[in-house]
Amino acid sequence: MADIWFWLAAVVAAAMVGLGKGGVPIVGMLAVPVMALVMNPIVAAGMLLPVFVVSDAFGLYAYRREFDRRVLAIVVPGAILGIGIGWATASVVPEAAVTLLVGVIGLAFALTLILRRPVGGARKRAEVVPGLFWGAVTGFTSFVSHAGAPPYQVYTLPLGMPKAVFAGTSTIAFAIINAVKLVPYYALGQLNPGNLKMAAVLAVPAVVAVFAGVRLVRRMPEKLFFQAVTWALLLISLKLIRDGVSGLI
Repeated sequence: MADIWFWLAAVVAAAMVGLGKGGVPIVGMLAVPVMALVMNPIVAAGMLLPVFVVSDAFGLYAYRREFDRRVLAIVVPGAILGIGIGWATASVVPEAAVTLLVGVIGLAFALTLILRRPVGGARKRAEVVPGLFWGAVTGFTSFVSHAGAPPYQVYTLPLGMPKAVFAGTSTIAFAIINAVKLVPYYALGQLNPGNLKMAAVLAVPAVVAVFAGVRLVRRMPEKLFFQAVTWALLLISLKLIRDGVSGLI
């Protein structure tokens, strides 16, 4: 039964990675929380990184013409700084603290989505200082648990980008972030042969989900879908917060 639950969680997480790379926001950050239900979240993050990278290649192809260059030029340098901070602090952050952090990030973002007013209106210019700050937070949280979506979207959602441009910019930004993360993850021993073999298997449902994600972005009504994803994130995050607090007490 333990193997059944592990594989169920792993395949679901891989599909969520693929959907995220297909341009569906929020879904990709559910991957580590789902895997953390059945295994160490730090190991889960290392196992899923190659799946993210493989999915990135297909996402880049799908959105190769739809992105905002200015947003990328601002967010990506900040994100690289955040990854460096995450790497520098990785050895001093306990497992329970990582679990708690993943839960808090997910809960905060879910509540933000539930309570905020719909984003709309004219496009806004991407400002440099806020972009560098949220980019750094994005890089750090992405390094810790592949949960960079919340801070990234705090900065980019109010910019009013068209749906396809938003999806393409997100896909390219996180493709670069994930490629940079390969270096510190390898240095920390997270890309071991066992993880790479598992990632090779999980890349299959992830790649299929990339193309499903592209279709969803272009065809599916958003409101009901995102409500379901948001509430799922909320419930999973509450469990991870409980587990993290229990581990720290």
